[in-house]
Amino acid sequence: MRAVWIRKHGGPEVLEVRETEDPTPGPGEVRVRAKACGLNFAEVSARQGIYPDAPKPPCVVGYEGAGEVDALGDGVDDLEVGDRVMFISRFGGHSDTVVVGRHQAVKIPDALSFEDAAAMPVNYLTAYQMLMRVRRILPGDKILIHSAAGGVGTACLQLAATVEDVTVFGTASASKHDYLRSLGCHHPIDYRSTDYVDAVNEITGGGGIDLVCDPLGGADWKKGYSILRPGGLLICFGFANASKAGKRNLLRVLWEMLKVPFFHPLGLMDKNRAVAGVNLGSQWDDHEGIQGGMQQIIRYWEAGQARPHIDSTFPFDQAAEAFGRLEHGKNVGKVILVP
Repeated sequence: MRAVWIRKHGGPEVLEVRETEDPTPGPGEVRVRAKACGLNFAEVSARQGIYPDAPKPPCVVGYEGAGEVDALGDGVDDLEVGDRVMFISRFGGHSDTVVVGRHQAVKIPDALSFEDAAAMPVNYLTAYQMLMRVRRILPGDKILIHSAAGGVGTACLQLAATVEDVTVFGTASASKHDYLRSLGCHHPIDYRSTDYVDAVNEITGGGGIDLVCDPLGGADWKKGYSILRPGGLLICFGFANASKAGKRNLLRVLWEMLKVPFFHPLGLMDKNRAVAGVNLGSQWDDHEGIQGGMQQIIRYWEAGQARPHIDSTFPFDQAAEAFGRLEHGKNVGKVILVP
């Protein structure tokens, strides 16, 4: 098997393609010959050494992909060799051969390409969890999506469009605003030139927002909380502010940590606001939730409501360029690795 290895913590140059023995599926597991693998900001953070859940290098990361089943472990009788599947993995996904638990793989329609399928699990499961499980957006809601042109942002915009009369605000650089509008974003905000708090307050007349989806962290969590209307919810699902392109900067991480606000239950009650966190990494043992969520994503795709946008595709040998494109914020939609 070939895989993209992180030799040590550092910039994209620490990535290396290596060959090792094929893994063997155990009881209740399936082996997939991956045709495409998704790249997420979590993997960038893992390479830099600021993602606490990641294995220590040398290691292979990667949360998702798609391919064909080529071996079954004992007890797996509802899949067959040759079935096309997408999968979610707790690391190890940046490989051309991946072993996952049966609940972490779901069949995909023949019309769904491997590249599109690989772009869906992490982004759409995260969006589904935030908009349909934790908040359950309703007609009339106003929501703010940060990094709206990225993979999760794209998924959030598409799922928000499945509920009538939801007003969507989205932050992204000005060059990406036409893309946001094409996905139904009513109020794109250029975070580089405009304070989104001022923009939201002006547009809503100070009325506030029902939901803020924030992968930024630090001071932005405080800002997002400040524009919630009564009954509003801030969902934290990342800490991108702690990361800068290239190698990790521990002083930057510490500085951003110091900016993290403290939310006291009495204060939440007094303001009638709420704060929640979403992290797929804590759901691996929720077999029904993972399998059910992935099946729901396929239903959204079959209904034409979920359509991943592929920004770019890189072969394993160009993984450094793929990581660099994502961490410099050049992507619109999903970056994909192919063996």
